[in-house]
Amino acid sequence: MEFDGGDASQITREIETLKATRTDIDSRISALETQLHEINLSHEKNAVLNNGSCPPISTVVSGFGHELSSDMIYRYSRHLLLPSFGVQGQSNLLKSSIVVVGAGGLGSPALLYLAACGVGRLGIVDHDVVELNNMHRQIIHTEQYIGQPKVKSAAAACRSVNSSIKIVEHTEALRTSNALEILGQYDIVVDATDNAPSRYMISDCCVVLGKPLVSGAALGLEGQLTVYNYNGGPCYRCLFPTPPPSTACQRCADSGVLGVVPGVIGCLQALEAIKIASAVGEPLSGRMLLLDALSARIRIFGNRGRPRGLSGEKSVFGTVCRSSSASSPTPLPSPATDHIHMLKHDPHVTIRGRSLQCEVCGENSSFTNKKFKEFNYEKFTQTPLSSSPMKLNLLEEDSRISTTELKEKIVKGEAYVLVDVRPEHHFKIVSLPGSLNIPLRSLEARLPEISSALEEESNKAGSGSGAQLYVMCRRGNDSQRAVQSLHKLGFTSAKDILGGLEGWARDVDPNLPMY
Repeated sequence: MEFDGGDASQITREIETLKATRTDIDSRISALETQLHEINLSHEKNAVLNNGSCPPISTVVSGFGHELSSDMIYRYSRHLLLPSFGVQGQSNLLKSSIVVVGAGGLGSPALLYLAACGVGRLGIVDHDVVELNNMHRQIIHTEQYIGQPKVKSAAAACRSVNSSIKIVEHTEALRTSNALEILGQYDIVVDATDNAPSRYMISDCCVVLGKPLVSGAALGLEGQLTVYNYNGGPCYRCLFPTPPPSTACQRCADSGVLGVVPGVIGCLQALEAIKIASAVGEPLSGRMLLLDALSARIRIFGNRGRPRGLSGEKSVFGTVCRSSSASSPTPLPSPATDHIHMLKHDPHVTIRGRSLQCEVCGENSSFTNKKFKEFNYEKFTQTPLSSSPMKLNLLEEDSRISTTELKEKIVKGEAYVLVDVRPEHHFKIVSLPGSLNIPLRSLEARLPEISSALEEESNKAGSGSGAQLYVMCRRGNDSQRAVQSLHKLGFTSAKDILGGLEGWARDVDPNLPMY
C-alpha cells in the first residue's frame, strides 16, 4: 500500500488529535477519581458523627483489631507480612501526610512510591511544565503530557497507581510568601529541588514549622541523601552555613545527569519519608549517604562513629567537617558534587552535626516566621530561584555581535574565525560548520592555534583587513569570559556572539538541534 505526502500529513494530524483526546479523557478520569475519593471521605466523617465510631481510613471496620479494610489488607499485604513493619507501620503511613517539592528527576520516583505505599495525603509542588528532555529521568511523566503542568501529570500518574489516597496539587512555585502555608499542611517534607536558594528556603521553613525534611541531590553520576531537622538533628544550615559561589552551583540542564542516578536517590528519599511516617527503622538523620554511580559505591557518613559503607570502606566522624589527618577543620562545600568529590577522595573526612550557633535552629536563634518571609534567598545565595539559565553581561556592547549580524557577515563572504569554547563532549553533540573547538579551560594554552587560524583565513581572503575573531558557547556566558581573557592576551578585536548556539538556533537556524 502506498502513501503520498498528503496521506502522511493527514495521519500525523489524526495522531495528534487522538493524543489530545486521550489526554482529556485521562484528565477527566483523574478528576472523577479525586471527586469520588472526596465523597468517600465525606461519608466517613458522617459515619463518625452519626455513629460515634471512628474508622479514620475506611468505613469498613475489619473486626480484626485494626482499621484496615479488606481491600487495604490485600493491596498492602506485602507490607503487612514484614515483621518490622506490619499493621502498625501501614496504619501510621495511611494516617500521614507528605509533600514533595519538585516533580522532576528526584520527585518522580519518590512520588510514585509514596503513592503506591499508601501515604494518606500526598502533596505535589511544582510550577514547571513537562518537556521532551525530561523523559530520560522524570519517569512519572509521559509524552502525552508534554507542554502541560508537571503537577497535573504527576498527580494523574499517582492516582493511576493508587486511587484510594488523596493527592493535593500545588501548581505554583514555592516562595517565602507561600511556603509556610503549603508545607505547614503536611507532616513530612521531601526536597526534590535542584538549586541552592530553594534548599536553604525549604530547610529554614521546615525548622520554623518543626517539620522533618528528607533532602536529596543528584548531578552527573553522583548523588547524596540525608534527613534534616529530625529529632534534634542538624538542619541544612548546620552543615552549610555559607552558600557556595554561584559559579559552583550547577544544575542538570548545565552539567547533565545520567537518568537513573536521580531515580536511585529519589527512591531512597521515598524510603526515608516512609520510615519517618511509619515510625519504623532509623532515619538518615545526622548521617549522609553518598552515591558514586560510576564506581558503584555507596558510603554513609555521620557523627555516630564508624559507618558501614557498602563499599567496605570506613571513616571516622566527629561533629565538624574534619580530616583525621589534618590539624584544622576542613570547610564543607555546599554543592552536592563538591561534597561528594571531597568525601570520595578523603575517606577520613568528617561532617558537622547540629550547630548550637546555627542562625536558624541554634540555641539562641531568633529566626521567626516573619524573618523567614522577609529573607531574600536569591540575594543570600547569589543564585536565582528561577530554573531559567543564568545570563551574564560582562562585556561592552561593541565587544558583542548578534547571531543575525554574524549570519549577514558570513553571507557577504567576510573573513572570520569562529572559536567554540564549549567542552569537547558538548562540541560533539552539535556545532556550527567550520568552527574551531577550544574549550574555555584550555584557551590560554592554545592561543597559537587561534593565531594560525586567523592568519590562514586572512590569507584566503586576500584583502587588506584581517579576519575577525568570534567566540561562541552554548548560551553566551562562557564566550563572554573567553572574550575577556582574549582581550587581556592581545586579541583585542575578539567578539562574543550574543545568545551562543541557542541564540543561533532561535534566530538563524531553527533546525539546529538543541540540548
